[in-house]
Amino acid sequence: NGAGKSTLLRLLSGIYEPTRGSARVVGRIAPVFDLGVGLDPEVSGHENILIRGLFLGMSRRKMEKRVDDIAEFTELGDYLHLPLRTYSAGMRVRLALGVVTTIDPEILILDEGLGAIDAAFLTKARERLVDLARRSGVLVFASHSDELLRELCTTALWMEEGRIRARGSLDEILAEYHAVLRA
Repeated sequence: NGAGKSTLLRLLSGIYEPTRGSARVVGRIAPVFDLGVGLDPEVSGHENILIRGLFLGMSRRKMEKRVDDIAEFTELGDYLHLPLRTYSAGMRVRLALGVVTTIDPEILILDEGLGAIDAAFLTKARERLVDLARRSGVLVFASHSDELLRELCTTALWMEEGRIRARGSLDEILAEYHAVLRA
């Protein structure tokens, strides 16, 4: 914590501007960490599916074709007809995950801190997130979970206090990181 992971993700997503130097990212980005961005509390879940998809660079036609799949995945049923402001935090996460996991990004920016969802749905969402990561050309993933890192990544960047401490193969960096923790 405090290493700069979230800051880096937001910089790569275009949410933050660099304080020094420049950042250039080429490709369609799908950020899966700020799940509430692009959602409107005053419109229904169905309308938010379309809005969030447009926000992520999808066409309205493509999103309309995916509505049924997203609705089934979220398990929100009739709640999808209600305004988003009536949803619990967990329901909003389900809706946002349903949308973001149906798109086809060139660059996927993923943060494991999903919170607010029950364990059964997290298992279901994890399967979809793994599939999304595999469909993406590039995955940038911030995590403390060795298991998830091994499932999704081959290369690692170890950050400490906003600076890169080491980079290389995932196994090498994890071994180095755990050696420092044990010392």
